Amino acid sequence: MQEENENIEDQNPLENEQNDELDNENLNETDSAQEETITKVTGMYKEWFLDYASYVILERAVPAIDDGLKPVQRRIMQSMKDLDDGRYNKVANLVGHTMQYHPHGDASIGDALVQLGQKELLIDMQGNWGNILTGDRAAASRYIEARLSKFALEVVFNPKITKWQKTYDGRRKEPIDLPVKFPLLLAQGAEGIAVGLSTKILPHNFNELIDASIKYLNGRGFKIYPDFLTSGIADISNYNDGKRGGKIRVRAKISQLDKKTLVITELPFGNTTNILISSILKANDKGKIKIKKIEDNTAATVEILVHLPAGISPDKTIDALYSFTNCETSISPNACIIENNKPIFIGVTEMLKHTTDHTVDLIKQELEIQLNELQEKWHFASLERIFIEKRIYRDMEEEETWEGVIKAIDKGLKPHIKHLKRTITEEDIIRLTEIRIKKISKFDIDKAKQYIETLENQIEVIKNHLANLITYVINYFKNLKSKYGKGRERKTELRTFEDIIATKVVIRNTKLYVNKKDGFVGTSLRKDEFVANCSDIDAIIVFKSDGKMRLTKVDAKTFVGKDIIHIAIFKKGDKRTIYNLIYRDGKAGKTFMKRFFVSSVSRDKEYDLTMGNKGSKILYFSSNPNGEAEIVTLYLRVLSNIKKLKWDIDFSELAIKGRSSRGNTVTKFTVKKIELKEKGKSTLRPRKIWFDEVVQRLNVDNRGDLLGEFTSEDRLLIINQKGKVKTIAPKLTIHFDSDMIVLEKWIPNKPISAIHFEGEKERYFVKRFMIENPSKEEIIISDHAKSFLEIVTTDYRPMAEIVYSKRSLDNQNLNFEEFIAIKGIHAVGNQLTAEKIKQVNLLEPLTYEEPKVNEIEVTDQETLSAKLETKPKDDKPVNEEEDGQTFLF
Repeated sequence: MQEENENIEDQNPLENEQNDELDNENLNETDSAQEETITKVTGMYKEWFLDYASYVILERAVPAIDDGLKPVQRRIMQSMKDLDDGRYNKVANLVGHTMQYHPHGDASIGDALVQLGQKELLIDMQGNWGNILTGDRAAASRYIEARLSKFALEVVFNPKITKWQKTYDGRRKEPIDLPVKFPLLLAQGAEGIAVGLSTKILPHNFNELIDASIKYLNGRGFKIYPDFLTSGIADISNYNDGKRGGKIRVRAKISQLDKKTLVITELPFGNTTNILISSILKANDKGKIKIKKIEDNTAATVEILVHLPAGISPDKTIDALYSFTNCETSISPNACIIENNKPIFIGVTEMLKHTTDHTVDLIKQELEIQLNELQEKWHFASLERIFIEKRIYRDMEEEETWEGVIKAIDKGLKPHIKHLKRTITEEDIIRLTEIRIKKISKFDIDKAKQYIETLENQIEVIKNHLANLITYVINYFKNLKSKYGKGRERKTELRTFEDIIATKVVIRNTKLYVNKKDGFVGTSLRKDEFVANCSDIDAIIVFKSDGKMRLTKVDAKTFVGKDIIHIAIFKKGDKRTIYNLIYRDGKAGKTFMKRFFVSSVSRDKEYDLTMGNKGSKILYFSSNPNGEAEIVTLYLRVLSNIKKLKWDIDFSELAIKGRSSRGNTVTKFTVKKIELKEKGKSTLRPRKIWFDEVVQRLNVDNRGDLLGEFTSEDRLLIINQKGKVKTIAPKLTIHFDSDMIVLEKWIPNKPISAIHFEGEKERYFVKRFMIENPSKEEIIISDHAKSFLEIVTTDYRPMAEIVYSKRSLDNQNLNFEEFIAIKGIHAVGNQLTAEKIKQVNLLEPLTYEEPKVNEIEVTDQETLSAKLETKPKDDKPVNEEEDGQTFLF
């Protein structure tokens, strides 16, 4: 310590002088004779903190890349191997034995042992080991038992190639690394927080890791992705190979049990049922979602029932659960491992390559040891045969000293050892002298030859394995997969998630009010005019009589300006809500009309819908959620030179343009009033809707398969493998079941044909039907346990090939139209066969001409944005007379 202080003083002379002065002052002021000693901790802190940080990183928090284990896990595994006799050991005993290796308390060892067991790979468990689904803790260590799994015994241990070091107290030896011949770190995952860094390696699928190792050994590329014991759904599009900066999104698996109940059957990684339910209740309390009650029926599998109040959309609630609760969470991987006693950050691809190469090296060492042992056995067996067969043991009968015996045997062996692969040592001769007389007397030359030949064959096999090492390792991995891969199939479904817009799924349970005269809007103005239900994340769009428009956030009370003429909840990206507007310019006095939409604007910024001149005023305004275009009657103020004082204006004849456009001139004279004459119909083209199979959602963004063009009256036809048939409105928030087999635009007069197996009658039937009640879900097969839907088609005139299981039966072509007429949806249909059907192949349907439909000219909303970019803002009327009585239409 004095040397350290001297070094520090040498480095800081000015500081030392100041400290000396302070010391002298203190000593002069002190009446007592005792001297004060000042010990500087600068260097002490620097070295000790570095030592502590290194210790935490290397010895506690971060796993080694070679065996994939942290030190406490490695010591647990070695202790379990020490005590292994094939039977279960109490965990308390295992913890106590591990403390011979691990310099920490029993609590940390017990927790690490339980976590290892819950990964269900290295340890066979007996007793209550807790539940990773519910978060329940394991029973006390004295009540639960464990033993090494067969996989661990085969893959993890081999003392012959293990490197050892002394334990913390020097009394025993512990492995530096266990010779794990498998990418264990990637299979189990790891998480730890050290000083200055952390690690988070996600678990991967057992079988996929083996397949990836085989591909790597074959020189092929591979990709590996996380897989979790809690199942769930994961979006790995930003996984970034598990490196820092990557992110994956995980979701619970939620399905609709009925119209009022949702069921959660799988959990997102890192969550338990208790955590999930708490987050749902918290979101409900905050008003983000609306639920009636929750039931947790989780046991061996997850089952959380979410009951909804009447009138709440299940599809919308599913999106809200993903948006506002732990049903969807993000995980940021951070793959940090220890290699050569240093922490490094690498991706999971490099990690698998390293562990696979390490496995190859370990197996090579094992083969070389086996080869050496076999060669030693062959060497001594050959010596033994020569020693007995040539009767060399008689040469030592006349020798009186031990040195003479050794020399006599060595001399007697020399004529016969030319075929041996190494020289004879004194140890070999000593072993020969230890052969018992009984063995010499009963020595069988044929058996000895046979034994040597067996050893030679085994040696050739090992040499062949070493010569074809990569092939041998590939077969080793394949053997692991065949022995231990069953039941370890992928649990987590990989899917690309769609982005959920929170404002579209939030429950609007707060009332919004407006005081149009004074210009206030908010949720606290309960005595004023009610606008709509809203949430605290919504935005409000406000139009005023002077032509100003602005967007603001929902709040208790906000001033937006006097003379409000329209207020609504703003929908970002909405191009179907069309605003029809007639305004008077404050400068020239002319009246203009325009149609526009507002898809995106900046919050709390004022926009002018007129030409921006002072005194401009809106004369007529309407908001149309589906692009409706009404007919209004315009009245002019009476003047002597005006012949026509009123006429009708049809907004459907006016093109939809941008909100900043001037609009078309209506008249240059003063308008007295404008009245609504006739409500309009939608002028927008039916919306094209696509189905994206990757995310299992509908969209209007040209992703996936086009389902068709839909009006507000059109519906989707959905049929699933369970025989459930229904039609629904094509809302973009709909969630689809994984067993869906038909999804298309529903045509009411188009028949549906099906072949199904009737379980009670044990026969196949054919039926044709139409949807009788579009708003009701129907089941087209019976509820018998053995009933199932073989095939379904929505072709007008379908054809099918029936392939029977019996080879003696010829294939049958089936014309559905001729076989059966269209009947009711609940009819069983006509019997097809009692023979077992192997498969049904749909053939090219017969020709059918669909009736022609008269087309109505409408506005194509999809090309509207492109048109707005090419249109000038200052639109001029094409046919405007001087008196203003006619205008552009």
